[in-house]
Amino acid sequence: MAILWLGDISADSLEEVGGKAASLGELTVNDLPVPPGFVVTAGTYRRFVREAGLEDDIEAALDIDVEDSTQLAAAKDRVRTLIEETAVPEAVREEILDAYETIGAGTPVAVRSSATAEDLPDASFAGQQETFLNVTGEALVDRVRQCWASLFTERAIYYRQEQGFSHTDVDMAVVVQEMVAADKSGVMFTSHPSTGAAQSVIEAAWGLGEAVVSGVVTPDNYVVDRDGRAVLDATVAEKTVMHVRDPETGETVETAVPDDRRTERVLSADELDRLVAIGERVEALYDGPQDVEWAIEGDEIYLLQSRPITTIESDDADAAGATADGGASAQASSGASTGTDSQELLVQGLGASPGTATGRARIVDRLDHLDKVEEGDVLVTEMTTPDMVTAMKRAAGLVTDEGGMTSHAAIVSRELEVPAVVGTESGTAEIADGDRIHVDGEKGQVRSGPVEEPIDESTPDSAAAAGRDEQPAEPVQAQPKPMTATEVKVNISIPDAAERAANTGADGVGLLRTEHLILSTDKTPERYVADHGADAYVRELADGIQTVADAFYPRPVRVRTLDAPTDEFRRLQGGDGEPTEHNPMLGYRGIRRSLDKPELFEHELAAFARLYEMGYDNVEIMFPMVNDAEDALRAKDRLRAAGIDPDKRSWGAMVETPASALSIEGLCETGLDFVSFGTNDLTQHTLAVDRNNEQVADRFDELHPAVLELIGRVIETCREHDVATSICGQAGSDPEMIRYLVTEGATSISANIDAVEDAQRTVMRVEQRCLLESVRD
Repeated sequence: MAILWLGDISADSLEEVGGKAASLGELTVNDLPVPPGFVVTAGTYRRFVREAGLEDDIEAALDIDVEDSTQLAAAKDRVRTLIEETAVPEAVREEILDAYETIGAGTPVAVRSSATAEDLPDASFAGQQETFLNVTGEALVDRVRQCWASLFTERAIYYRQEQGFSHTDVDMAVVVQEMVAADKSGVMFTSHPSTGAAQSVIEAAWGLGEAVVSGVVTPDNYVVDRDGRAVLDATVAEKTVMHVRDPETGETVETAVPDDRRTERVLSADELDRLVAIGERVEALYDGPQDVEWAIEGDEIYLLQSRPITTIESDDADAAGATADGGASAQASSGASTGTDSQELLVQGLGASPGTATGRARIVDRLDHLDKVEEGDVLVTEMTTPDMVTAMKRAAGLVTDEGGMTSHAAIVSRELEVPAVVGTESGTAEIADGDRIHVDGEKGQVRSGPVEEPIDESTPDSAAAAGRDEQPAEPVQAQPKPMTATEVKVNISIPDAAERAANTGADGVGLLRTEHLILSTDKTPERYVADHGADAYVRELADGIQTVADAFYPRPVRVRTLDAPTDEFRRLQGGDGEPTEHNPMLGYRGIRRSLDKPELFEHELAAFARLYEMGYDNVEIMFPMVNDAEDALRAKDRLRAAGIDPDKRSWGAMVETPASALSIEGLCETGLDFVSFGTNDLTQHTLAVDRNNEQVADRFDELHPAVLELIGRVIETCREHDVATSICGQAGSDPEMIRYLVTEGATSISANIDAVEDAQRTVMRVEQRCLLESVRD
């Protein structure tokens, strides 16, 4: 069959229908309000390419350097022409049109791409393929073929290669749904996209939602506290244009918003409340924060898409913690300076991607001007488009006139860790090309940049520099970090953040999550080994860890072995055989999974052995979800079997359960060198509270006396056995938790990247207070 109906699709259909369609199917079968429709399957696309003999031609066309914009554009044109000029088989054509007749002859439909590597937990391919609205009749078949061709936009080709996806491993399904003649529409983040807080962030505009997600209009922005539904902030924008269906031609057109509605608030209090309630149902269904596209026609709310929020850091693989890498990372790499509040405020907008950056403004009003954006520059444009991703990758910051913090381009800017201010309305007019500007992606402000030191042209190097106004500014020297006895380390999720994290002055890495190295391949470990071989799997892990170990050497890098729960693996290629668990966080994960699959665990440990052979003696091994001494001893035996001497290499365990905290004496006697608190899990398991369950989330408290009692006992016992103690959970960035740990005598703190500096100052103050009290006593 060429098509499947949404009501027959679930998450298990991912490889055949892609992330977008699988999500819509899950929403449909769980009685959430989704417009009716069907999916032209990925298998149909595969057969189309194979039977037309296009595979070799596509592969040859994409053998390019994606950093070369000329090659990239030529490759895109070549592949898309190949697909769009090849006829759709008649049997497929008839089946598509028959399904369309079932929806209703002449009914306008939306035709949307659903790539098989789209909307994954750690890689959002948002907005990289095509969407066609108000399609009717036989034009539907042509639109489906254009969706297939849109696998090969410049942005999609570039992004896929940057994320490590093979072009031939990504197929295209196409969703066909009855159109919603939206009166108002927009995007909702069920949890705050920058902080992970229990706040729904909703953006809304008049008409169809494409105006919001494409950035054509600056939408209203609402922040709603999910506990009590209080509206914390409501920013009503001037909405100058909207997208609607032309009643005469049937085409989607852009039209001016009537004067009396331009500054009118789009959503009522009742509509906000209903949207938040639906968002909580969606988040509960997927067991994690979601990015939801919605539309309202009359009094009815419809869901058009839902995908995981990819920019929220977490202690556990699926917990919604605050993403931190973007802020300090961009600041370190782009030369952001302090004291910018004294500079002139140029424009104000919405903080779409956290962090700060200082660089030369490059105004881009045409795509062929993107080449002038160099490393360290700030890209300033009316609105971002899919083809700008290559320049966004080079840029230190981003400023746009239009768009909102939940637009697709804003999502990608956060994923690229590029500080961004959007919806400034007049950025391209108020900012002059070549001026140094400072972008604050948290405050939503763009200011004139710090004054540069005069250049001494008496030396050849300085004279040369004087003639290169387009070069990025030299990085501002970081302030000396506070000297503390308690080490302050940093948490890292992706190797790309290593250099920036190292520039924070952290004493090392307290947590490097290996599961992100695997999940980014879009394959389970078993599937990866089957497809590429064990050595390739070992190399993939070793290369990622080596990047971080290099950046921090000789400072220690503590690497946590694989700890992805089954629901994470189930979304990957090869994940069909993963067990379905009611609560994956209590299930088949961490060391229990590793010990149960010794062959895969052996490959993982082989990566560490390879790094030790290369001289990376700063790498430490940390085992997650260890319950007791038996778990630790079995893991220790696996180290020896892999040729790693546990008496010569630093290794330890996570304390994430009451069992491990209460068994700490026995754990210390196994010979481990350190333990680290995973406070998200420890709190949930101690209090029997799932913090993602809105019914009880208000009871989640990492500073609960019972949790602190367990932590205190562990620190005391470990000190008696000369075992180091640390924290790498989200609470490691909390000043109150830091004060408690330092007072109790923890060896180190590991915080998110943007919290390292604050953590250092907090530790210093607590240590000074302890010394003062000791002297007074």
